[in-house]
Amino acid sequence: MAILARRVFKVALFLGLFVLSIHNVRPYPYPWTESQTRAWLHASQWLGIPDPEDLFFLVWVTIQLIVAALAYVAIIKLWRYCRGRHNHLDG
Repeated sequence: MAILARRVFKVALFLGLFVLSIHNVRPYPYPWTESQTRAWLHASQWLGIPDPEDLFFLVWVTIQLIVAALAYVAIIKLWRYCRGRHNHLDG
């Protein structure tokens, strides 16, 4: 049962970090310039995506997943380091 609780906690932690990254990691709030629009249009056409905003969305979701994964790894490593240090001091 403890293993299940740990796994559920880890999934909840990752989902929470992903939601936080959605709220805090944002693209530029300004409209695209003409050169940015051209670049996104060429990239989306090259990849076979009809709408450049779909590509933009996919790129930002990928960035948010990477940010959430890096934060998750950092938290887990820090937790293990602190737990090991705490156990070392008790023993």
